[in-house]
Amino acid sequence: MTDELKLVLVDKEQNRFRVAREAFVRPDVLGAEYERIFDKCWLYVAHESEFRKAGDFVARTIARRNLLVTKDTTGELRAFFNTCPHRGATVCRESAGNSKNFQCFYHGWVFGCDGRLKSQPGKESYGEHFNDHGEGNLVPVPRFASYAGFCFVSYDRDIVSLEEYLAGAKEYLDLVANYSESGMSISSGKQEYAIRANWKLLVENSIDGYHAVSTHASYLDYLKNTNGSLSSVKLEGKSRDLGNGHAVLEYRAPWGRPIASWIPLWGEQGKAEIEQIYNRLVERHGKGMAERMAHSNRNMLIYPNLVINDIMAITVRTFHPVAPDYMLVNGWSLAPNEESEWARKYRLSNFLEFLGPGGFATPDDVEALESCQNGFSNYKAVPYSDISKGMGNPAPNYDDELQMRAFWTRWNEQITGGAPEPAVRGVPSPASRAAA
Repeated sequence: MTDELKLVLVDKEQNRFRVAREAFVRPDVLGAEYERIFDKCWLYVAHESEFRKAGDFVARTIARRNLLVTKDTTGELRAFFNTCPHRGATVCRESAGNSKNFQCFYHGWVFGCDGRLKSQPGKESYGEHFNDHGEGNLVPVPRFASYAGFCFVSYDRDIVSLEEYLAGAKEYLDLVANYSESGMSISSGKQEYAIRANWKLLVENSIDGYHAVSTHASYLDYLKNTNGSLSSVKLEGKSRDLGNGHAVLEYRAPWGRPIASWIPLWGEQGKAEIEQIYNRLVERHGKGMAERMAHSNRNMLIYPNLVINDIMAITVRTFHPVAPDYMLVNGWSLAPNEESEWARKYRLSNFLEFLGPGGFATPDDVEALESCQNGFSNYKAVPYSDISKGMGNPAPNYDDELQMRAFWTRWNEQITGGAPEPAVRGVPSPASRAAA
C-alpha cells in the first residue's frame, strides 16, 4: 500500500467498526486485493452438474484468468488455464459445450479433454522428445477441488485444503446438497450483468438483512397484495460468522419456497405438491431439519466472492472486480434433479421475479450500490463507513452487521497481514487529517 492509512478501525469498548471509504476507490487497493486475496483464496468456478458426460466443458474468466474446466474420458474433472502453450492464444472460445478435443485456431495444435497435446501441424519439425515432460500440454490450475457439488480453483499451490478453507460453510453447502434425492443441478442459462460499483459493496449487500424492508419495500407490498402471507410471517432470524471470512444470515420470510413452503398463490395443486416434497424431507432428514430446510431462508457468503442465496429460489452468484468502481456479475439457478415441471416453473419464476436483472430486488440493489460508489467521491470529507450494528450482541439478529464484519476482518488480515487497527479516541485518522 502507498501510505499508512488504516482501512479498518475497531473499537471494541465502544462497539464501533468502521471501514475507510478509500478501500472502495483506490486502484492500489484493488491491486493488493488481486495479489493478496484473489490469488490466495479458493474461488468458485463451476458446479459438478454442468459436466454430465465425457467432453463436457465450461470456459470462464475467474479473477482475470481465462480457465477451461472439462470432464475427461475417465470421468475426472480437470481445470486448465485456457491458453495455448505454443504462442498463447485462447484455446477454447466457446463458453460451454461438449468436445473430446480442443483445437487452437492460431496454429492448429489439438488438445484432448484431459489437457494432453494430441497433435500439432509440422510435428516432424520439432525435436523427437519435444513433449516428453508435458511442456506442450495445457497447463492445469495449481489447485482444483469440489465440495457438495461446488467446484473451486486456487492459484495458490500451498493453500489449505478446500474443506479446511470452507470451515463452517460446509454445513450450509451440505444442507443445499441434501435437498435433493437425486442431486442438485444448475438450470440452463445464466445471468450476466455489470455494476458500476466496488465489488465489496455487493459482498455487503448480499448478506445484509438490514436493507430489505426499506430498499425492497415494493416487493414486500407485492407479496402482501398477491398471497396475503406477509401478515402471518415476519422477517426474523440470526446471523453467523462461519470462519475464514465466510458468513450467513438465516431467517424466516413471507415468500414461497419450492423446497418446501407453500403460499396461497400456488393453489391447491401446488399445496399437494409441496406437501409431498415436505414429507419426503421429513422421511430423509427428520422433522426438525425438514422444517429448517422448508421454511428458513439463507444468504451465505463464501469468502471472497461466492454468494449462495437459498431463498425463494437457490441462486449461485459470483462477481469479479474489473476496476475499483466496476464489477462483472454472474448468476445461476440451482434446483433438484427430480423437481416436477410445476415446481421448476415456480422456482424459475421466483428466481427471475426477485433476483433477475429486471426483477424486484436486483435493480434496487444495483441503484443502491452505485449510489454508494458515487457518494464515496466525498471520502476525504466523510472518510469512513460504519458497520457497527449489533456489535456486542451475543445473539446477532439477521439484520445486524456481524456478517459484514466477518468479511472485513478477514479482508483486513489478508490486505495488511494483521488484525484490524484499534481505534484510538481523540486521535484523528490519516484520512481525517487529510480532510481537515
